[in-house]
Amino acid sequence: MRRASARALLLGLAVLAACHGGTSSPRKAAEGFLDEHYVRIDLEAAKQYTTGVAKYKVEEEQRLVGDQQIDASTRRPHVSYKLAEQRDEAEDTVAFVYDATVRFDDGESTALRWLVTARREPDGAWKVSNYQEFQ
Repeated sequence: MRRASARALLLGLAVLAACHGGTSSPRKAAEGFLDEHYVRIDLEAAKQYTTGVAKYKVEEEQRLVGDQQIDASTRRPHVSYKLAEQRDEAEDTVAFVYDATVRFDDGESTALRWLVTARREPDGAWKVSNYQEFQ
């Protein structure tokens, strides 16, 4: 019985953490954001990983996209990325540079770099505070 209670508690904590949006490490926040924003193309889900300028940018993208729905019938590019560099900028701020490749159905691909900055919030959770895409 204790084992079932422990599992239920861990599951509840995991759900609570997912709803909260922040994560326990800056890299998890950055990569959770990248997965939702660029890989799954789910801006609402990406927004849970953001704060400050990053949140504003995602909300602006949502406004620009409007009612355009991304669903199972939408053709999406294949996006992969890897960490290229990590810079600890302050005790509560970490910047990451990722090398990304975006492949399209027609065989074309493009290489990108993403700069993602994460900061620790007052509640201890890490969130993406800014991001930039460049080639």
